[in-house]
Amino acid sequence: MFEDTLPPECRLYLISPLDVGGDFPERLARALDAGPVAAFQFRVKEVDQHEAVRLAEPLQTICADREVAFIVNDSISLAKRLGADGVHLGQEDGDPAEARRVLGRDAQIGITCHDSRHLAMEAGEAGADYVAFGAFFPTTTKDVKHRPEVDVLTWWQSIFEIPCVAIGGITAGNCAPLVRAGADFLAVSGAVWNGDEAAAVRAFDQAITAVRG
Repeated sequence: MFEDTLPPECRLYLISPLDVGGDFPERLARALDAGPVAAFQFRVKEVDQHEAVRLAEPLQTICADREVAFIVNDSISLAKRLGADGVHLGQEDGDPAEARRVLGRDAQIGITCHDSRHLAMEAGEAGADYVAFGAFFPTTTKDVKHRPEVDVLTWWQSIFEIPCVAIGGITAGNCAPLVRAGADFLAVSGAVWNGDEAAAVRAFDQAITAVRG
């Protein structure tokens, strides 16, 4: 599928911390300016939609100014209200077909598939624009019940054209096997926001580039 067996281009997909208030907009801008980032996922919990919109709008503007896709976690209705670039759905968060109907044909719809090849194939058949596998490594961002093997990425790339996202405990230090296996995107949160976000993005860029030679 790829010339000289080179893995596909792999790009960074940032996921927000749960707290996106305070100086977070400035931190997001620094992160996006530090290196190539394909997408940003807005992920907040236990706030009503009005508050979510208030928090999201400045972040959405920062992403739009830098041509970074703005993806909403879980909520099709919030993605619609914001005019977001897409939505990311867990297995219990809604139907990809419904998301497509509500958000339109150009929306990016991602589906969490854990460690399941079957769920990933179902997501692809349902019209998902990408599938996400994980958690590949221990993570404190959310409870981990599924731990896929790295070869699921290679398997997916060998059969399907829909991009795949690797998620879960990924750092610049441990991402190389995922890039080599065929991840199109690395979804990261703590590895960027728990320290110097700009330095972290640069470190990921260097790690990805090193794998691709």
